[in-house]
Amino acid sequence: MTSDKNSNGSGLDNTRLAKRFAALKDEGRAALVTFITAGDPDYQTSRDMLFGLPGAGADIIELGMPFSDPMADGPAIQASSQRALKAGQTTVKTLQMVREFRQRDDQTPIVLMGYYNPIFVYPGLKFLDEAREAGVDGLIIVDLPPEADDELCIPAMGKGINFIRLATPTTDAKRLPKVLTNTSGFVYYVSITGITGTAAPSNRSVEEHVARIKAKTDLPVAVGFGVKTPEQARQLAQLADGVVVGSALVNKIAENLDGDGQARGAVQGELLSLVSGLAEGVRNA
Repeated sequence: MTSDKNSNGSGLDNTRLAKRFAALKDEGRAALVTFITAGDPDYQTSRDMLFGLPGAGADIIELGMPFSDPMADGPAIQASSQRALKAGQTTVKTLQMVREFRQRDDQTPIVLMGYYNPIFVYPGLKFLDEAREAGVDGLIIVDLPPEADDELCIPAMGKGINFIRLATPTTDAKRLPKVLTNTSGFVYYVSITGITGTAAPSNRSVEEHVARIKAKTDLPVAVGFGVKTPEQARQLAQLADGVVVGSALVNKIAENLDGDGQARGAVQGELLSLVSGLAEGVRNA
């Protein structure tokens, strides 16, 4: 390890995330990281889709925690959050969904992604205890900057939960070391500037930025935002340690709802078929 690299000496080197990335490195391939919103379009349908993701090829699962004001998300994920909230999804139910998943799968890492407000009112330390007990492996809290690490990041690390940070094309050389401090599990590189799911990244730009991040950390780097097709997934899998797909999946769910927002019978099969195609793209990189 070079002296200018952030070693992230958090002691979180034996988590499910660490083990999964190490296993995939041995296989010589990137991870497929899939995002769905917990409770979208309803608890039962969402839970069944969650249960099916590993078998369809998801290596790591990001599970969105619905929030009424998801300011960093694009229209597709905002809509999925609203559907879930309308169906009665809560933070308590999201943690219960993870518990039920863990009864079936003790290997696939689950990262909860969302905003700080629902955790703050839970309140935070109680949330961390219950998240750890439920089997949550990591957190991505998009509105908590490194300057607020004492608030949730450092307590999460103390519970053995990875705290995953986002880097963007505008994260400059001065800011990057701050972003990487206390980050563990992996670095999530947001490959376009703007809200989620609204554009496709340039491969050359991604390659340059991933190299820039890797020069400063030994953590895996996963690339997301704008990935819709197996071919895009294949290309990005050649450039990074993981490929994150979110908006394409929640769009697929939305396409399989009736006029009242209820799930049609094909929704789970349609979603998992898309994941299978993306997984094949990643594996063929």
